[in-house]
Amino acid sequence: MSALVAERLSHWFGSDPALDSVDLLVDRGDHVAILGENGAGKTTLLRILATAIRPSSGKLEIMGLDALRERRRLRGRIGYVAHTPGLYPALTAAENLAFFCDLRGADRERVPEMLDLAGLSQVARKRASELSRGMQQRLAIARAVMHDPLLLILDEPDASLDAEGPELLVRVMKDRTTVLATHDQALATRLCQRTVVLRRGRVFGAGSRLRVVQ
Repeated sequence: MSALVAERLSHWFGSDPALDSVDLLVDRGDHVAILGENGAGKTTLLRILATAIRPSSGKLEIMGLDALRERRRLRGRIGYVAHTPGLYPALTAAENLAFFCDLRGADRERVPEMLDLAGLSQVARKRASELSRGMQQRLAIARAVMHDPLLLILDEPDASLDAEGPELLVRVMKDRTTVLATHDQALATRLCQRTVVLRRGRVFGAGSRLRVVQ
């Protein structure tokens, strides 16, 4: 079974198309990179794949479920790192993860494990507002995998990460179907087997291993 099947996804903001008839098929276990300049439609596409917004038109199936009708069921199977960390600034790093555990029905006992995974054990009691931008991004990545999702959606996950950041991404992507957006071609090549290039909301080019729905 394919992990993700998108057919003719389109999304409009007023009279401006952010996405225009995007087709995509991702097999389970695949790592796919979405490449493109600012304004190409990467963030809009990933927000739709994460079920954060609905497309204006088109079909989307995730893990065998209609993503437009089964959004609640799918939320527990998807991990999502948005373009900004989206943390609660007044909560500590540990409290941010614990709160997310409660939202997703995950075990709070995983919090120390996830802090260690992200290299944040030493700052567990610091408020998110006191963390560097790179540490905030690490925390957002840890939060995205707290509930052990089957599908991981990452919007420029390398933003503000230090030199060891790609190693964290390798660890969290292991054994998970992943779609990520990045400007970094080298990072895409390192982390993903397939690439999709977006220009003005349309698929412009794809890596040779990418399977595109016809």
